[in-house]
Amino acid sequence: MRPEERAAAEAIEAAKKFVVFKLGAEEFGADVLQTREISRLLDITRVPIAPSFVDGVINLRGRITPIVNLRKRFGFEPKEPGPDTRIVIADLGGYPIGIIVDEVTDVLGIPDKNIDPTPGLVTTEVSKEYLKGVGKIGKDRLVILLDLNKVLSREEFAEIRKMERAAKPAEEKKPQQ
Repeated sequence: MRPEERAAAEAIEAAKKFVVFKLGAEEFGADVLQTREISRLLDITRVPIAPSFVDGVINLRGRITPIVNLRKRFGFEPKEPGPDTRIVIADLGGYPIGIIVDEVTDVLGIPDKNIDPTPGLVTTEVSKEYLKGVGKIGKDRLVILLDLNKVLSREEFAEIRKMERAAKPAEEKKPQQ
């Protein structure tokens, strides 16, 4: 292997991997290590008195999983789900949380040298507190990198966990012997 090929291969291996998805025209990335899977949109059961950005819960292979609508969370214009709408199942604090996105486009490796800190003036509606930085891909493509652990505050996460527990069906008691 030539030195330049070796350097390119090492850069790819050193790159952080991100699941890239769209909300409207904006592209966002989430650390692949924070994601468990990507699912088609499933039937969502609404839960009374849930936060406005929580669409409800789904039963994901026997586990009740809360669903956060990222458009609502970030204050984007509402949009009806389409054929490309997906649920990214994220691992937040050891618990699965589903995140509705308009479309998942890629899983990309972005080298550290191509990740810049979040600029002071951000062109997206997302609050800077959720952002890890901006990934540059090629000349013209930018991916806004999210810190999924900060998308929900501790209080919101606790409220969603409480909602998740309330949505679980009551376990049948076993007769004592």
